[in-house]
Amino acid sequence: MNTTPADRRTGPADGGPAAGPEADDRRAVTGKRRIAFAAYADEDRMPGLLVLLRSLALTGPAVCEDFLVLHPGLPDSAFDAARRLHPRLLPRTARGRLDVFRLTGYDTVVALGTGMVVLGSLAPLLALRTGVAAVPGPGGEGPVRGGGLSVIQLQDVTDTVLDALARGEEEADRVLADEGLLVPLASRYDVPARPPHDDTPVPGSTVVLRFGEGRSGEDGGASAFSAPARAARERYEMDDEAFRAAYCALPGSKHPELLLHCALPFPEGGRAPVDLVRQVAEVHRQQGRYDEAVALLTAAVADRPDLPRCHETLGISLMALSRYEEAEAHLLLATVSPDFAARAYGQLARLAWLLGRTEDAHAYAREGLDADPADGNCHAWYVRTRSTEATAEGRAEEQLAHVALFADGQENAGDKVLPEAVRMCFGPDTGPARWHERSVHRLVDEPGLEELNARRGIVVGGGGLFLPDTAPNGNSGWQWNIPDALLARITAPLAVFAVGYNVFDGQRYRRERFAESLRALVERSAFFGLRNQGSVDRVRELLPEELRDRVRYQPCPTTVARHLEPGTADADHRDDTVLVNCAYDRAGLRFGHDYGHFLAETAAAVRAIGKRAEVRYAAHMPADEKFVHDLRREHGIALPVEPLYLFTNDRIRELYRHTRLVIGARGHAGMIPFGCGTPIISLVSHPKLAYFLSDIDRPEWGVSVHDRALGARLAERAADVLDHHTAAVADVHGRQERLWSVTRANLGELQKVFGLSDPFSGAPVPHVPGPRTAEGARDLHLPDTRTK
Repeated sequence: MNTTPADRRTGPADGGPAAGPEADDRRAVTGKRRIAFAAYADEDRMPGLLVLLRSLALTGPAVCEDFLVLHPGLPDSAFDAARRLHPRLLPRTARGRLDVFRLTGYDTVVALGTGMVVLGSLAPLLALRTGVAAVPGPGGEGPVRGGGLSVIQLQDVTDTVLDALARGEEEADRVLADEGLLVPLASRYDVPARPPHDDTPVPGSTVVLRFGEGRSGEDGGASAFSAPARAARERYEMDDEAFRAAYCALPGSKHPELLLHCALPFPEGGRAPVDLVRQVAEVHRQQGRYDEAVALLTAAVADRPDLPRCHETLGISLMALSRYEEAEAHLLLATVSPDFAARAYGQLARLAWLLGRTEDAHAYAREGLDADPADGNCHAWYVRTRSTEATAEGRAEEQLAHVALFADGQENAGDKVLPEAVRMCFGPDTGPARWHERSVHRLVDEPGLEELNARRGIVVGGGGLFLPDTAPNGNSGWQWNIPDALLARITAPLAVFAVGYNVFDGQRYRRERFAESLRALVERSAFFGLRNQGSVDRVRELLPEELRDRVRYQPCPTTVARHLEPGTADADHRDDTVLVNCAYDRAGLRFGHDYGHFLAETAAAVRAIGKRAEVRYAAHMPADEKFVHDLRREHGIALPVEPLYLFTNDRIRELYRHTRLVIGARGHAGMIPFGCGTPIISLVSHPKLAYFLSDIDRPEWGVSVHDRALGARLAERAADVLDHHTAAVADVHGRQERLWSVTRANLGELQKVFGLSDPFSGAPVPHVPGPRTAEGARDLHLPDTRTK
């Protein structure tokens, strides 16, 4: 039986992708492709390698994949010059350049030669998904001969191909052709440099210009090639300082790692351009290194009130460190520019709201709208903070405090349904008489702590609150904005309920503050339940051994909605519809280089499914509608849109309850319909979707957005559900029973802690008061009801 390198692959431990110590790597869960460039270099080829690396960066500034240097055993110091040009350079010992076909740890490899110069973007090559692609040689010969550029999908390189390579390149060409693996590329991706007496200009469409691979990158020296070819190459023969300056001066988007690599450290004694400093600081901010961003920008704006864009970035970074007074001052400086005033006022409104200054937040939002009446962020804050008639609350000692993300306006529909589902676990009354609502993002100060401790208990969750970059704060490193010192003084029983570890595959974040806050939270909690076993495992990795067993499994309550609303019957009639959903937050982390592939494959699936049922689009947020626009523009398919962000919770559940199938990329586009008893297929672009399917022992209900056969798999799975719908619904109900069993067991214990009756049986439960001292709060823990 043929095996492929995918079977032999061992991943990063075997020299795979250098994701970095701060990057979360869950590609094995999401199916995200691992891509690398590669070239073979011995000592004579090293000068050519440097030219290749410079040209690659300067013509593709937004691309930075691993670059593998295959070599015959050179000392590590031989790569010092190359490392100064590329932040992800990885040497690997090899017998020759054909070892590129035997690489492990990657899915796609773009094989280059050290005699090549890149003159245009190679980004289209990164989207290729099948076979071995190359520019055909004379007479349509294969891609291996002569060391030309190749794009190799390693899963297609079978043992038969490897055996053929051992017998010679011509034999390998024949086998690749016989197996239908050769994919022709346009000639512009491998243009031979012309001989010395041919002064024809290098074609403007040239992407890769190929010279020989001698010591200077040329067979026979510079005179062996034409003057136009030599001129094209000489543009990239520069020293390190000139290369760094050239990269930093490029217009348009740049890859964060390449930008930091080329810009830092800034030259001593000279003043770096302010805009470059701001770009570097913005990269630090986006990657969670707020201290570095603040340090850079504080120096840059010293005595410079005329730099509004820098003051805006500095203010946002200071907010992320919970240095709110300083942040407000810099954001106010940013409002002096008409170009940035509305954005800065929107941030000021958020800052004031975080601190409980609702009237100030409203005023800031109003000023932002005066600056730009069309600014959506200011409008949202203006609506959120305008005075409304106060709702009467119940007695504090009879209430539970609920700390959660409460969506309003046109925000995420899942974040609207979820808080209500959490409250329904504790009884039918989900209103202010029973619950004291507090946004997880608002700073817990002394009055806030007093409010929490006055309640009979505190429920934190659910949702993916363990995420570093949604409303970042320096107090906890996750979404609950509470300092450790105040967390230690919580005396009411505290339950973390159905929270998720929501870090994206490939996302970088600093774990130190989060890990410290997490430990304090687990120590303080009477109950600590996470919504999937994947989150349980990830959080336990960050805890000391003595605390790990306190982390247990508590499914998201949206997944058991049928049991939380006992008076709601299962749908006796379903519309002949299939609902589709897609998510676009952090799209680069979700799709990598595969968005075009994803769109084309889902278009094919929508066409196939549309022959059996009406396909409609379920938008959880306005931004989700990008899928509908892209599908219509790129593939001519128009889908009716259900704007769930405008619906009530009951209407959202009704829609999901009465459709036949939901295909969703959002976590709650799977969990909510599943909880309503509707079959689902998950488009896996985030680990949490795979975690949920693993918990219900149905991994086959998910398809990676990177899957090469995504369209066919979706269509086949959807057809099976529609053809055997009664059985599919019964399967959902059966999976749900296990989740409900775990939830009931956990709720039984929490009812004792909070002194509540069982809302699902009516049996009273005696009140067991929680500890009312900070020290005593450490001692209240529940038995472990984790499912094995």
